[in-house]
Amino acid sequence: MPKKAKSMGPGKEEGPVPRKQLKVEAAGGPSFLNFDSPSDLFESLISPIKTETFFKEFWEQKPLLVQRDDPALAAYYQSLFKLSDLKSLCSRGMYYGRDINVCRCVNGKKKVLNKDGKVHFLQLRKDFDQKRATIQFHQPQRFKDDLWRIQEKLECYFGSLVGSNVYITPAGSQGLPPHYDDVEVFILQLEGEKHWRLYHPTVPLARDYSVEAEDRIGRPAHEFTLKPGDLLYFPRGTIHQADTPPGLAHSTHVTISTYQNNSWGDFLLDTISGLVFDAAKEDLAFRAGIPRQLLLQVGTTTAAVRRLSGFLRTLADRLEGTNKLLSSDMKKDFVMNRLPPYYVGDGAELATPGGQLPGLDSVVKLQFKDHTVLTVKPEQDGSDEAQENMVFVYHSLKNRRETHMMGSEETESHGLRFPLSHVDALKQIWNSSPVSVKDLKLPTDEQKEALALALWTECLIQVV
Repeated sequence: MPKKAKSMGPGKEEGPVPRKQLKVEAAGGPSFLNFDSPSDLFESLISPIKTETFFKEFWEQKPLLVQRDDPALAAYYQSLFKLSDLKSLCSRGMYYGRDINVCRCVNGKKKVLNKDGKVHFLQLRKDFDQKRATIQFHQPQRFKDDLWRIQEKLECYFGSLVGSNVYITPAGSQGLPPHYDDVEVFILQLEGEKHWRLYHPTVPLARDYSVEAEDRIGRPAHEFTLKPGDLLYFPRGTIHQADTPPGLAHSTHVTISTYQNNSWGDFLLDTISGLVFDAAKEDLAFRAGIPRQLLLQVGTTTAAVRRLSGFLRTLADRLEGTNKLLSSDMKKDFVMNRLPPYYVGDGAELATPGGQLPGLDSVVKLQFKDHTVLTVKPEQDGSDEAQENMVFVYHSLKNRRETHMMGSEETESHGLRFPLSHVDALKQIWNSSPVSVKDLKLPTDEQKEALALALWTECLIQVV
């Protein structure tokens, strides 16, 4: 089955590459994706392109089109989400706006056709058939197990939240006008055919969305049609639009997106407070008062700018050559809001510890490393006393799949807190293969056993 992987760069094209033999599941038939590890999953998703080639030539640079002519693979993609799935999903209580949008592009503008309240499938199908409206289904991984499995592995691979939306568009219709997104986008074509147009110039690493009229963006730089089994990637900021050709069946595709607010600038904003906190504890200059009336001035004086520049150079010098765990709310936010590990069954093994209770002579091994983060930051207990740095262990084992990427304000963090003196022992567990409890870098046997028991209780380690 010949395959073509097309670069969207001018005049470049990848030649045919033999497709990697993928794992075949013992139960449920062929998966066509390799779930052995996060890296295996990603490589099988973009096959035949190699991961090294993808990140060197395409990631954050230019679009990639992978066209595949494989009926079996197309059938697998079709199983991820179909128009017929909406009937059973609506019976579970879907709501306009939250779960489903109904829209159509009219004269270059997006027209939203949502009703109020709960979605009824008969009305949804009527709008789809008679008004030629596109159905946008938000975050289908909440309900579709295969998408949960794919996106959970991708979140491990990227270390960033991975969301998705399904778009179902009738023949001869278009749901959205030209626009761009602030995420890296992977398109999987599931049903029918979808005609795409990508434009130059792109908006590099965009954080915005709208392009009001097609005449502002000129002629498309690339036009092509996706069929079931095909994959398209384009970087954030790529202006695009898509429609279903007339005379064909409806089209269904899923957008899988990642790396929102995941830039060096975001990371710098997140870590700078921790650097300042540590520096101020040790350097009197950081605790000296600012000049009188500085906050009342319209501009900033040359002397104040010079002083701030000096502080920034001091922080840079402190950071160079260290591998300290930086205070990072990004870590906590990611692990609090990501998908729980994929499992078959009721997930009881993630909620309650099992196996042998760890003791001083036990050898233990970390479980679910991809779903756990360590971070060091000041304890936030609300008191006015001087705050001390603590080690926090956050995990996603108890996260709720049903609220993934839905902006829930009641997200609960799961994890543990330890004194800073425990950081080296925790690094032993995180960075090593199985380690003996008695060899942990803590001063007393009681502390070693207590640390192992705390991690075991949270299902983060097992005795081997």
